[in-house]
Amino acid sequence: MKQVYRINKNRRKGLEIVLPVFLLFITATCDRDEVFEREQYKNVFALISESDNVSRKFHKLGEESVGYVAASLGGTNPTTKDIIVDLVEDQSLLDDFNKTNYDTDISKYGKPLPESKYDIDTYRFTIPTGEISGRLPIRIRPDGLSPDTAYFISLRVDSHSAYEVNPEKSFVLYRIRTKNYWAQADGNTNYSMRAKLRVQGSTSELEMPGTKVMHPITENKVRIMAGNETYESDVNVFNRFAIVLEIDEDHKVTISPYNNVEVTQVDGDPDFPNIFKIEDDGFKTYKTFLLRYDYKSGNTVYEMKEELRLEFNEDEDENE
Repeated sequence: MKQVYRINKNRRKGLEIVLPVFLLFITATCDRDEVFEREQYKNVFALISESDNVSRKFHKLGEESVGYVAASLGGTNPTTKDIIVDLVEDQSLLDDFNKTNYDTDISKYGKPLPESKYDIDTYRFTIPTGEISGRLPIRIRPDGLSPDTAYFISLRVDSHSAYEVNPEKSFVLYRIRTKNYWAQADGNTNYSMRAKLRVQGSTSELEMPGTKVMHPITENKVRIMAGNETYESDVNVFNRFAIVLEIDEDHKVTISPYNNVEVTQVDGDPDFPNIFKIEDDGFKTYKTFLLRYDYKSGNTVYEMKEELRLEFNEDEDENE
């Protein structure tokens, strides 16, 4: 009997220890659930950007256009008051971005957009009561911007009237990229090439299939590499071997050097008459250049006959 008593006594002692721990666990779990529920339902806004806090937008050369810095509100409960947000420009944001991404390679650093190229009438915008978004307009004048430079407007939340801002999304680097009808300045406008190259004085011609990257320069000018010169995203390479195509209202093309290359336009070739045209084969539509020019690389002069084609959708192109 004494042995049974000792066992029961030990069980009671065990329960006396376990029960408070169990009650503490239940209380902590409830507290965590309550905190999670509050976090889930509370209203928090963030400036919309990609993972690196950059918002990338294209602006058409030859005109002023409007871009937006936008905010999005999270939380399952509707707001009961306006959220008035004040932004401020902060150059240190771009400095940090450059150092983080490019370290000491200053040649790749982004630059502040020149003040003459944009207007922000007010740095204040509102997320109205019951709505989940708001935005700040920025008027951009992109003419004169280089396609080889990254331009930014650096903005952060300076104050807000209600609720919370996500600290990781409380700032944005608005990046301006240029475009025109023929190309966008992101290095991704790739025309398919069908070309014939001849060394001047030779009787043989080399067939050259491939692709060419095109960049916008002005409203009606684009840049490509001359002939068979290798493309590199490097200003020094462009300066040595890039050419400019200027397209007039009649779709005639004038070829000129971008910087140092020696290039001569050759007119009169019926198959490559230095024109731009839209082609429709009944299935697909193409932007097409037919070019004839000579250029010098080192001590050699090359004769180029060149067709460049880019498939596109007219409806999508107009709505970009």
